[in-house]
Amino acid sequence: MALSIGMITFDSANPGPLATWWAELTGGRIEQDNGGYFYIVALPDSAQKLGFQAVSDPTPGKNRVHLDLNTEHLDGEVKRLVAAGATEVHRQELDDFSWVTLADPDGNLFCVASGH
Repeated sequence: MALSIGMITFDSANPGPLATWWAELTGGRIEQDNGGYFYIVALPDSAQKLGFQAVSDPTPGKNRVHLDLNTEHLDGEVKRLVAAGATEVHRQELDDFSWVTLADPDGNLFCVASGH
């Protein structure tokens, strides 16, 4: 037997706007809106999905799991994400590999990388 990733899910006090934000920035689409409680975003050209579920008290502090996204145009993509409401947290470079840690509008950390 083997496991496969079915979905990566974010807890949110207000999941609708967060699902919309991620759908717009990934080129995905909201596939399901389950009465405002749970949204599913289908990512383009992928079987992967992002979930956004309503919780009354999202987990505080640094998230232990995060998304690593890739781009060929790191600075341009970071500018686009920040203009859309993300917050730049940290930049890192290691040899020919660079990445930027950002936070989405709910404060969930994610990385955008370029290189290798």
